[in-house]
Amino acid sequence: MSGRIDTGQATPVTSPAPSQAGRRGADWGLVRFIAQRIGGLLATLFVASLVVFGALYAAPGNPLTFLTHGRSLPPEGIAQLKAQYHLDDPLWLQYLRWLGGVLHGDFGTSIIYNQPVSDLLAARASNTVLLVAMAAVIVLVFGLVIGVFAGLKPGLVSRSTMGLATAIMAVPTFVAAVLLILVFAVNLGWFPVFGAGAPGPDAVYHMVLPALGLALASVAFVARLAQAAIRQELQADHVQTAISRGLPRRFIIQRHVIRNAAMPVLTVAGLTIAGLIAGSVVVEQVFQLGGFGQFLVSSVQQKDFPVVQAICLVYVGSFILLNTVIDILYSLLDPRVSLGRSSS
Repeated sequence: MSGRIDTGQATPVTSPAPSQAGRRGADWGLVRFIAQRIGGLLATLFVASLVVFGALYAAPGNPLTFLTHGRSLPPEGIAQLKAQYHLDDPLWLQYLRWLGGVLHGDFGTSIIYNQPVSDLLAARASNTVLLVAMAAVIVLVFGLVIGVFAGLKPGLVSRSTMGLATAIMAVPTFVAAVLLILVFAVNLGWFPVFGAGAPGPDAVYHMVLPALGLALASVAFVARLAQAAIRQELQADHVQTAISRGLPRRFIIQRHVIRNAAMPVLTVAGLTIAGLIAGSVVVEQVFQLGGFGQFLVSSVQQKDFPVVQAICLVYVGSFILLNTVIDILYSLLDPRVSLGRSSS
């Protein structure tokens, strides 16, 4: 007879802790959310490629005019040019050939320069990237600092700062760029007027005024948004409760005010930075920086279809990619955002 005493109670079956099951569910929901965003990114890029490719052919003008430089050619010469650049193929076949090349990093051959478009873009990419990066740093640093200061320190200084920010927001980018040139380049002589400079510190020095001109309106917008978010959080119930309990002001501001106000501000700031890509076209043209923007304007004027298509696709793709990354980061940092996962 066994010495084991049967108590009549069922042996409990161990199960995963709720926290572990919830964590696995959260991870799966996050993966599904990211997969959905990537799928949406690819679908949007596909639609954008259709629009970019078809819009140029719907516009008035003919690339043959620029290929022949306005000269009259015999029918054999025109037929040879059309065959060389596949201009006599159906539009759908031209799109499929172009899309297949894009997927392999081949944007075709420039009609004007007779060089691979990828090589032409690679030679100009650094100027545009440096311009947008410097403008983004200016927007984040100055916009957030001014907005937080104005939100936490109400008074004459903050009101004056926000009034100036409102006035700056109304100034178009090209007007701000021209004013910066007149004041700091022509009159004071602190910065060069045109050009991107040599690679290295000289390029950064040449990009100061263009980056300021590109970032001014965005700095004012982010500053006003940060001020409004800070003041809204200061009036929130949980902040007022923390104040009434006598918690240190520094702790309340860092733990509750700044933390909660940072999420919407950083999201809008990220979208604003993505918008700097489009604004760089105007600034590059004003300062003659030789980047994507200036190259795009000249290529549109010359009907260089492969170059225009490539630059437009790069701009649209960068904007969509940044928006997708911002959306994912926002959902990762803010647990209040629903990721489409079931609650544990």
